[in-house]
Amino acid sequence: MVAAGDAGKGEADVAERLDIEPEMVVQEIGWDEDVDDDVRASIEERCGSDLLDEDADEVVDVVLLWWREEDGDLTDTLLDVMTPLSDDGVIWVMTPKTGRDGYVEPADIAEAASTANLAQTANASVSDGWMGTRLAYRRAKARR
Repeated sequence: MVAAGDAGKGEADVAERLDIEPEMVVQEIGWDEDVDDDVRASIEERCGSDLLDEDADEVVDVVLLWWREEDGDLTDTLLDVMTPLSDDGVIWVMTPKTGRDGYVEPADIAEAASTANLAQTANASVSDGWMGTRLAYRRAKARR
């Protein structure tokens, strides 16, 4: 699990801190000129292949979602990106850090995740300009 305290580690191991494993299929949504290319390169190197673009149809292990305040409705986007996600897959919502253009309030991410029936499971500082929030499917509680 990634903790906010891991923020001091170098970007070289960012993919490992995001629990990206070799052979994982990672789809990237929301790419724009402002994304951190070092984060992208680290993930591609770790998983061993290029990131899939928004038009890919295959089942994915991880969705890398670059999100900014002006990008629209986060809940709708989360529901859309869940479609190709494997049953044990995760969504990393990458948002600009506090004070940067496009900053998203953590409460907005939490609300969108809850509405989409996702659980926020971790946070990680992934670069100087971007913060990651890990979302996963909520698990039903085991019956006794």
